[in-house]
Amino acid sequence: MLSSPITLIGADIRGSQARSIRILDSRIASLGERPQPGDRVLDLGGARVLPGLINAHDHLQLNGIPPLEPARLYLNVREWVADVNLHRRADPEFEARIAVAREQRLVSGGIKNLLSGVTTVAHHDALFPTLFDPHYPIRVLRHFGWSHSLGVDGEEAVRASYHATPGDWPWIIHAAEGLDDAAAAEFDQLESIGCIKPNTVIVHGIALSASQRARLIAARAALVWCPSSNVHLFGRSATVEDLLIAGRVALGSDSRMSGARDLLDELRLARELIAIDETALEALVTRDGARLLRLADRGRLAVGARADLLILPANLPLSQAHRADIRLLLKDGRPCYGDREFAEQLLPASEWAQLRVDGVAKVLATGIAALVGKWQASEAGVEIHEAQWRAA
Repeated sequence: MLSSPITLIGADIRGSQARSIRILDSRIASLGERPQPGDRVLDLGGARVLPGLINAHDHLQLNGIPPLEPARLYLNVREWVADVNLHRRADPEFEARIAVAREQRLVSGGIKNLLSGVTTVAHHDALFPTLFDPHYPIRVLRHFGWSHSLGVDGEEAVRASYHATPGDWPWIIHAAEGLDDAAAAEFDQLESIGCIKPNTVIVHGIALSASQRARLIAARAALVWCPSSNVHLFGRSATVEDLLIAGRVALGSDSRMSGARDLLDELRLARELIAIDETALEALVTRDGARLLRLADRGRLAVGARADLLILPANLPLSQAHRADIRLLLKDGRPCYGDREFAEQLLPASEWAQLRVDGVAKVLATGIAALVGKWQASEAGVEIHEAQWRAA
């Protein structure tokens, strides 16, 4: 635990006149106030401060598997699943990567997200104990209901899952993932069985028509947009402009089997695909992501909110940021990853493991490094001597 509160000064907080953030335990205690006696003080020198990013859709256990090139552009996600299963039978190396211990794959997914500035992830799968290890890299959504999809689970199980989910929790399901009539019909089917409600969160939604999107908005439901996966598998993305105007969209990365490397890459593609300014883009992975996932204590820089903070170089737009650009990332007020220059002003060198991320020197909290070493998780572009993982 940190022995004293932290005050960050010299901060650039967009939309606020405040230049300082004081952190007490895991929360933001004040904005714009001077440090108090005994505080650990870090002068950011004009660096940007954003809320920790929220990844609204990931399959954490699938990120250590190399991207699988589709045999063709698909009309329906069922064709993709069939090709993946065929590939598993035909390619022993691919099957071996899938057969890696689940814990190792989950830790790899956590590191992927942490290095891209993410502090909260909606994991679309069962919750396993590894995800709640105190040193797991990121925070995983706990209070939600989910079903995989109508095609995998069937209508009866989907209906039961929705009705078993408390109304103040999000209920998440893959739907309309494709271009054909079968994909388009899934929204109507969900609607007919009473599963399009204010807490419904549809993932993908490529096949949604204008009428269906209007009904989704009217129901105050939401869509998680995963542009890289959509374009990779189907050659086009979901139509989201009307949903954006209504504030009903969050952004997700899906897994690396079909999606981009990380959430920062998803943000760049989103900016390329549609006309969206930086403020609205940032909201997809902060304020709007938190609101649509019913996370009232994050996604914003406000007194009482969780002290999940992403610190970027001065004047760097989020859409241009890469993971090696991150100056510092804090989760629940505790520094996790970033530049040694900032990190060691808040925690001693013994609390940090050194590494290189995409060729740039960085540091990682030793507890996280130890968990990575325990499960022998790896991450492309990250260089660190194996002995240091073990010593961390």
